[in-house]
Amino acid sequence: MSAFFLPDGDRYVATELTRGPWSPTHQHAGPPAALLARELERLPSSRPMRVARITFDILRPIPIEALTASARQVRGGRSVELVEGTLADGRGEVMRASAWRLRTDDVEFGLDGGALTGGLEAPRPPEASEETPFFDFGWEAGYHTAMDARLAGGSFRAPGPAQVWLRMRQPLVAGEEPSPLARVLAAADSGNGVSWTLDLRRFLFVNVDLSVHLHRHPVGEWVCLDAVTTVEEAGIGLADTSLWDEREPIGRSLQTLLVDRRSPES
Repeated sequence: MSAFFLPDGDRYVATELTRGPWSPTHQHAGPPAALLARELERLPSSRPMRVARITFDILRPIPIEALTASARQVRGGRSVELVEGTLADGRGEVMRASAWRLRTDDVEFGLDGGALTGGLEAPRPPEASEETPFFDFGWEAGYHTAMDARLAGGSFRAPGPAQVWLRMRQPLVAGEEPSPLARVLAAADSGNGVSWTLDLRRFLFVNVDLSVHLHRHPVGEWVCLDAVTTVEEAGIGLADTSLWDEREPIGRSLQTLLVDRRSPES
C-alpha cells in the first residue's frame, strides 16, 4: 500500500497500514487522528493560525473501512479559534476532535534557550539511537510496519518508560505530503504502546482519548515520544508523553487508558 488512506470522492479508504494492535479489523488511532486533524487544518481563517491543542475522543473501535471527515468552526476570532470535527463510517461517528487554533506572530521575550524549552533533558538524536522494528502487533502488515522506529532509551522488550523516535514511512493520504501536525498525531497515539507496563498478550490498555498540546509544530520527519504509562488495579491508566523534534521539545500528549485482561479468544 502507498499510504494510510486512499481518497475516494468525499471518503478516505483506510488501508491495511492503519491496522492496530488490538484487532486485525480495527485501526490504530494515530492515522485517523491525523486524518481528522488534516480536516481541521483545512478550515479557512482570516489570518495565519496554528493548532496549539487538539483533543480526540475515540467513540468506538475504528474499522479498517472507508471514512468520511467533516469539520466546522465553533468560535471565531482574530487571535483564537475553536474548531471541531468528526470521522464516521457507514454506521455513524467513530471519532470526534476539538482544537484551539491560535494566531502566529513574532513575540520578543528576551529569554535564554533553557528558559524557553523548560530545561528538559534532550533524548539522543535519531542518528545516535537504535534502529529497531516497531513493537510487533502479530499481523503481517499494519501500523507497526508503516512506521520507522529508533530507540533512544528504554526497550520494546521490557516494561517501563521509553524514548522512541517515530517516522512515517508512507503518506497519510495518497499523493500528499503529511503536515507537521499530522506527523505528530500519527506518532503521539503510540505513547501507551512504547511505554507499556503490562504484557500485550495478556492485557488490553486501550486509550479512549488523546490530547496533544503543542507550543511548536515539528521540523523534519522524526517525532520522539518520551513516554511513561501508569496503571492502577481499578482498570484505569494514564500515558504521559513529552514530544520532541530533533531540535527541542514541542509539546506533550496524554491518553486515558482502559485496562483489562484479554479474553481467551482474542
